[in-house]
Amino acid sequence: MAEVPKASSRQRWTLVLVCTAAFMLLLDVTIVSVALPSIQRELHASLPDLQWVSAAYALVLAVLLLPAATLGDRLGRRRLFLAGLVIFTAGSLACALAWTAMALQLFRALQGAGGAVLFATATPLLRAEFSGAALARALGVFGAVLGGASAIGPLAGGVLTDTLGWRFIFFVNLPIGVAAFAGGVARLRESRDPAGGRADWAGTALVTVALTALMFALIRGNEMGWASPAIVALLAAAAVAFAGFVIYELRIAAAPMADLRLFGRRSFAATGFVAFAISATVIGMIIYLSLYIQNTLGYSPVQAGLRFLPLSLASFAVALLTGRLIGTVAMRVLLGVAMAAAAAGLASMAHLTATSSWLVLLPGLILAGVGLGITSTGLSSAALAAVEPAHAGMASGLVSTLRQVGTATGVAVLGALYASRVTTATVHALAGLPAPSGAAGRLAAAVASGAGTRVAAAVPPAARAAVTHAARAGTASGLNDVLIAAAAFAALGAIAGFAFGPEPARQPPPSSAPGELAAQSPPGQHQAQRPAGPKTTAP
Repeated sequence: MAEVPKASSRQRWTLVLVCTAAFMLLLDVTIVSVALPSIQRELHASLPDLQWVSAAYALVLAVLLLPAATLGDRLGRRRLFLAGLVIFTAGSLACALAWTAMALQLFRALQGAGGAVLFATATPLLRAEFSGAALARALGVFGAVLGGASAIGPLAGGVLTDTLGWRFIFFVNLPIGVAAFAGGVARLRESRDPAGGRADWAGTALVTVALTALMFALIRGNEMGWASPAIVALLAAAAVAFAGFVIYELRIAAAPMADLRLFGRRSFAATGFVAFAISATVIGMIIYLSLYIQNTLGYSPVQAGLRFLPLSLASFAVALLTGRLIGTVAMRVLLGVAMAAAAAGLASMAHLTATSSWLVLLPGLILAGVGLGITSTGLSSAALAAVEPAHAGMASGLVSTLRQVGTATGVAVLGALYASRVTTATVHALAGLPAPSGAAGRLAAAVASGAGTRVAAAVPPAARAAVTHAARAGTASGLNDVLIAAAAFAALGAIAGFAFGPEPARQPPPSSAPGELAAQSPPGQHQAQRPAGPKTTAP
């Protein structure tokens, strides 16, 4: 075997800078979850406000991922990468200084825009500097860094929130972003592909309207009433915009942002569904489990972060193991096992009672971490196994986009179910307690907003023990229903994976080695816009 040449100084700098930026932006996916209860208290945020804090980031990241890949091809990957660093760092500063929940939501969307640009240019920058076995090694390091960011996110969020305050989960990005920008200016080499096609702004606008209207409807449905004119109008707008997006992409767009014909292949459709389902269920549930652990069980942010470590560490360890299995085990088996583990983990957590401790969650967190770990490494390879090499960039980009859409949708759908079920269960648990007219409903609404047992501070001392018990019982009962619903959806993902996932147990080509696109990396070449086009190469 030929010896792999040692990386040059520029290659090492490129790898360090790309990994640093990706670590920073992926850390912000999970680091926020443990800080949400503190954000809720300081900014007087409602549950829908907290949902938007998470969903806004994922939603904007999803809709801008593919257009950003094309812009990088045409305008220059280095130039766009540096612009992404500026946008993401500025968004982080704005989030840290946010004075209201609405401001924080808007600034999280700004972060998502920067994150989309960084994701879209990361892999192409590596491709421009590395090739062959060296590229495979670089992509492996890149994937490991992304996995590590996900693993330490909850604990880092807990430590920063406990010691310095929740705003420092955003302030910490500033020195990293500034240093990465300075390094990028000095060390990164420009690369582009003038034949990379044009960004599909009409398609981007249509899918943005569709997803935003859907998120607003799902998040505000309980509060405004599902039959209210505003919610019905939002759902109708989402349906019309999504139908328009499909028609435009299939029949009108000269350079479509998404080749929807790929979903006509069962193997790719199953892979996309698994990508959506793992994020909608496991990632979507983290917000509500974090609220439960802190506001109902009474743990501090750092204690909550430690209790999420079983999930994070299981995910990281299994992701590394999965890389060794790719090429020897059929992708449909890996996808099916991943979603079966996620479904089993979510279902096993659905046994909470008013007297439960966090240990009830432990087996489920580990199983869910197993499912998350397999998919973080396996989904990119599954996408490549489902299509021809000429469609590799598009397939990878669509799977990455579906993961982000899954996160936003899961947060919204599970949140709607959580608010409804916790309210109903808490009202039932409060029945029989002496209280003024309407007090039970107000207390139940506060519990369902994520306040948990903290609502007991608002009642007379003599009633606090009973209200605390009712809040724990109501939250546990409602959360059980949400976990069962998430487990059922994950089980559908398992069926899809086993039945229709890619069959070949083969390695992806060297230019798409295991580790690339791990943990939601975006497409790295202009095939994301023109499925049959040639691979991007450095000029």
